[in-house]
Amino acid sequence: MFVIRQATMDDHAALMRLAKMAHFTGAPADGDEIARRANASSESFAGRIRDERERRFIFVLEDTETGGVVGMSSIRSCVAGPGWPLVFLQVRRREHYSEDLQAGHVHLTLQVAADETKASEMGDLVLSPPYRGHKEKLGSFLSLVCFHFIGLHRPWFADHLVARLAPPRPADSRNSLWEQLGRRFVNLRYAEADRFSRRSRQFIRALYPREEMYVSLLPPEVRHLIGNVGDEEKPALAILRKLGFRESDRVDPLHGGPIVQAPVGDVPFVSRTRAATLGDPAKQHPFRGFVSTSGGGRFRAVRSRYAEDGDRISIPGDTAGLLGAHVSDAVGVTSLE
Repeated sequence: MFVIRQATMDDHAALMRLAKMAHFTGAPADGDEIARRANASSESFAGRIRDERERRFIFVLEDTETGGVVGMSSIRSCVAGPGWPLVFLQVRRREHYSEDLQAGHVHLTLQVAADETKASEMGDLVLSPPYRGHKEKLGSFLSLVCFHFIGLHRPWFADHLVARLAPPRPADSRNSLWEQLGRRFVNLRYAEADRFSRRSRQFIRALYPREEMYVSLLPPEVRHLIGNVGDEEKPALAILRKLGFRESDRVDPLHGGPIVQAPVGDVPFVSRTRAATLGDPAKQHPFRGFVSTSGGGRFRAVRSRYAEDGDRISIPGDTAGLLGAHVSDAVGVTSLE
């Protein structure tokens, strides 16, 4: 069986291993940064971080048969708002036509832009390769648990959600968007720019041109990256689309992957989530859903059959044991029906 729980400092080695599998995501393979994030996550689950910009929640997927951590996902409470905008490259289509030649072209342009709409961010969805394509759809489990958690803790999250997806992996790292565009204006290697951007992306607005930049001036292999997702990210994009996320004319300024977004009100998985009380055992469990327990900085979630009676639900005994839940405990539940 599989359970999702909050990450702890004891998961540092596993988080490092998963981060090394990621490509252009928010999960850096940096030991100190991962330790900082794991600590911030623990403090966030415990409700001890007051600054919403520092609040993040890291979930890990545990194979209960082996005890190993095989995946992770995360949410940041606030990545943008008044005074700390979301910085991105806006993609536009420009038509040029010559009457003399009776010919024309449609060009894509990129321009640095910013949005101060308050937003929470979905990120760091990584699943170990042996578990990809699993019959239990573990990637979906890792993604949906984030929305289950948001539904249980709405005051901690914004009314607008964003997710940054990775582009296809460049065959030659020198032909990445950052190498061909970013480094012409910012004298930093990608890893350095990525590390600095975790604190602020103001340097991009300050150093990039304010005018539109024509994509046609970039090598073809770099143009192919802009606004597209790599094979590893396609399942995540499919899940987000089903949940109500939509592509926009925005791409990440460092790697060019698409930024998708959705109002929380358009994500049915959030609205279907509610608090309940664990009741006495039932003979039958006709519904399917997510069930979770939390409190004292602890969080555990499983997919389970359940029965309901008003504000009370019952679940199989082995599921209750996996959650460490007892009759009369508070639980969270999201229907999958």
